Amino acid sequence: MSSSGSLPVYLQISELLIRDIAAGRLIDGERLPPEREMAADLGIAVGTLRQALKDLTEKGLLDRVQGSGNYIRAASDPKSIYAMFRLELVEGGGLPTAQVLAVERVPKDPDLPQFGTSSEGHRIRRLRFLSGRVGAVEEIWLDGSYASVIARTDLVDSLYLFYRTRLNLWIVRAEDSIGQAPLPDWAPEQFPHAIGTPLPCITRVSEAQDGARAEVSRTWFDPDTVRYVARLK
Repeated sequence: MSSSGSLPVYLQISELLIRDIAAGRLIDGERLPPEREMAADLGIAVGTLRQALKDLTEKGLLDRVQGSGNYIRAASDPKSIYAMFRLELVEGGGLPTAQVLAVERVPKDPDLPQFGTSSEGHRIRRLRFLSGRVGAVEEIWLDGSYASVIARTDLVDSLYLFYRTRLNLWIVRAEDSIGQAPLPDWAPEQFPHAIGTPLPCITRVSEAQDGARAEVSRTWFDPDTVRYVARLK
C-alpha cells in the first residue's frame, strides 16, 4: 500500500476510515470486524492496523472495548489530514493518493487569480487517485516566496502536510469555485478522458495563517468516478 512519497501505512488506513466515517459508510456505534480479519482484508499486518486504530482512538473516532471490539464514534468534524480535500468516490469515501507529474518554478500564469508576492510560483502537476482509482488531475501553484526550490522527492500525498512540516505554512481557509474547463494537454494517458474534453473544474484560492493568499489550484475531475462534496456542520 505504501510507496515513495506516501504517508505511513497506518496513517493511510486511519485516513481511509476517517473518510468512510465522514461519508456515512461507517456509522456511529458500528462494530468493526475482528482485528485479524480486518488486517487480512486490508492486506496489512495486525500491528499496523492496531497503530491505525490507536490513531482513531486518540482522535475520538473509535471506542476500543476490551473483550468486545472496536466501535465507531462518529464526529461532525473528523480531524483528517485530508479535511480540505473535497473529492470522494461516487459511492463515498476513498483514500486520496497522488502521482507527481512535474514540479517547476516558473513565472505565474496571468490567467490565475492574484496571489502571493513573488512573480514566480512553484507549479505542481499531479494525477490524483482515490483508493487506487484515477479521479482527477490538478495543477497547484504555490507562491515562490515560500521556498526557493521544491523537488519532486520532497512531496508527499498531502501537500498541506508538506507545507506545515517543511515550509511552516498552514493553509487555514480556502475558497472553491466550480465550473467547466477543457482537460489540459499535459494530462497523462491513464486519465480516462481525451485532451480538450470539457470537465468539471475546481479553482481554489487558499490562504495562509497570516491571511495571505498563498496558493491557487485547478483540479479537473472525472465525474464518472468521483464527486465534489462539501458537508455543512
